[in-house]
Amino acid sequence: MALSFSSLSVFLSTFLFCLSLGAEARRSPVSSVVSEELFDSIFLHKDNAACPAKNFYTYDSFTMASRSFPRFGSSGSLTTRKREVAAFLAQISHETTGGWATAPDGPYAWGLCFKEEVSPQSDYCDSTNQQWPCYPGKTYKGRGPIQLSWNYNYGAAGKALGFDGLRNPDIVSNNSLIAFKTALWFWMTEQKPKPSCHNVMIGKYVATEADLAANRSAGYGLVTNIINGGLECGIPGDSRVNNRIEYFKRYATLFNVDTGPNLDCAYQNSFQTVS
Repeated sequence: MALSFSSLSVFLSTFLFCLSLGAEARRSPVSSVVSEELFDSIFLHKDNAACPAKNFYTYDSFTMASRSFPRFGSSGSLTTRKREVAAFLAQISHETTGGWATAPDGPYAWGLCFKEEVSPQSDYCDSTNQQWPCYPGKTYKGRGPIQLSWNYNYGAAGKALGFDGLRNPDIVSNNSLIAFKTALWFWMTEQKPKPSCHNVMIGKYVATEADLAANRSAGYGLVTNIINGGLECGIPGDSRVNNRIEYFKRYATLFNVDTGPNLDCAYQNSFQTVS
């Protein structure tokens, strides 16, 4: 059936609006550091049929989410900016990896394969936290690129980003834009005594006396400590830490930058709490 003039106008307006959204996303500061082509070469298999997150983590969602955090990927020299973005993408790749030792294109080409934790061991409810009380029947397992976990993180992220993280935690694995925003929120936000991952990667982190006593020094390893140090740091040769490092090495090569020093947290004491 032929479209009427008014129907055609609506269709064209909607089409042009969608195109404009993509154009707006690509004008974010981070798009000058990582193009869609580079993004796709990093995440070769994120849309593989075997990945539960197939078609969920889009480039446009990533770049549009980054507009809410304009300092991400835009602070410091071009090398610093590239290294920060590479580090962020490496960490979320480990958190969502679907790779294995003999995987096609190697184990570090399968980031962003999952959007929520598989077989969680608990409901991640810290009942002692009165600021962000758990909502009955809800679980706060890992979701999204950073695998946001625990009621206190869902509550704080939701308040910062404008959604009810305690009553509706599932939105982090159902809405791609919000999913990326939670990961960037965690990356950019200082949660004392933890510094922000952002400040560590751009060279603005200043070690406290407690950090020095705990052997915590600036570098990618400290970022791992911020994200999941309570489970992974202070353990020489930990396979999870090594996985994070190998992702970072691959991505740094693709960005044509060096990784910087202190890649692991094998001899760092942790901050205890996790993402």
